[in-house]
Amino acid sequence: MQRTAAEVAAAFGEVFGGEPAGVWAAPGRANVIGEHTDYNEGFVLPVALPHAAYLAVRPREDGRLRIVSAQMAVDGAGAAVIEADLDAVQPGSPAGWAGHLAGVVWQLRREGHQVPGADLYLDSTVPVGGGMSSSHAIECAVALAYDELFDLGLDRPELARVAQHVENDFIGAPTGILDQMASLCCTEGHAMFLDTRDLSSRQVPLDLVGEGLRLLVVDTLVKHSHADGEYGKRRAGCEAAAAALGVPALRDVPLDGLEAALARLDDPELRRLTRHVVTEDARVEQVVALLDAGRVREIGPLLVEGHASLRDDYRVSVPELDTAVEGALAGGALGARMMGGGFGGSAIVLADADAVEKVAESVKAAFAAAGYREPRVFEAVPSAGARRLG
Repeated sequence: MQRTAAEVAAAFGEVFGGEPAGVWAAPGRANVIGEHTDYNEGFVLPVALPHAAYLAVRPREDGRLRIVSAQMAVDGAGAAVIEADLDAVQPGSPAGWAGHLAGVVWQLRREGHQVPGADLYLDSTVPVGGGMSSSHAIECAVALAYDELFDLGLDRPELARVAQHVENDFIGAPTGILDQMASLCCTEGHAMFLDTRDLSSRQVPLDLVGEGLRLLVVDTLVKHSHADGEYGKRRAGCEAAAAALGVPALRDVPLDGLEAALARLDDPELRRLTRHVVTEDARVEQVVALLDAGRVREIGPLLVEGHASLRDDYRVSVPELDTAVEGALAGGALGARMMGGGFGGSAIVLADADAVEKVAESVKAAFAAAGYREPRVFEAVPSAGARRLG
């Protein structure tokens, strides 16, 4: 799962020859609570995962990018090299996975940074399409590497904005900033309480081991894409609801004013979206208060409430995610919910340490009974954010 700087540098040398100028890592993330709140300027509570995008970089002086991914082997004979002139890089070119790397360089140049091309070698252990932000991890690794190699002087929130622009403007996915901030700013042993309006954040201790607890991720293996139309429709719906209510964002609707706000919305879809966002922001604050008080076990019911809201109001769950949650709870989990943008991906589960095996078996049994592929279950250990390895 984890790579060392020496391993990534050696792989770089096999492809490009010579040594890279450095090796960086940026993690994927699991979100404890706070889904679809980030683009509504609300609250989120992610942790960084041990799974990361590892990137070796060597600058070039000829205005070209050469990009290789260890995950994109050709006929078992090694990975193909994607090449592009910097002046030719634009939204849609290069297409596919390489756009997440080239797009960062495009965005930096778009912002006025006179950065050169580079040889880029990527080896990512973040599951693709599993709702753990594999693409954002790649973008954050490139952004941090370029910032440090070329002395751009950008702080972590500024780098997160660069990566968000790549998703929004280069890739065409209307995502918020949760994933990028999590990858760049989370710290080991903590969840990050983030206000996505001003990007202020606080690291909240999350001592799962000390409390005899574990966080599990259930990867349903159902792939999803933020670039599809359903995610964008919900974001547009939230913006329409905020406009109808006369507030900058749904984050500005107070919980005690929710019913009055819903009564002002004629469209039932806008009512559902609004109810989820407002109650989800409240759930984030409630979870943070419990963690601050050392009452970690008590966050379980709030996770379950969050899943019901995502399933029924936001309508972004799928049968496999519902089965993961139901199977986990049947196996004795303290709480569970779908995680990420939805339409596939993963669920997150809070369980007693001594119940982990039973919970995992219950989830897998539920999948088998439903005729689904066996999911992948692993522990989500709150880990360090993006960093230089060597």
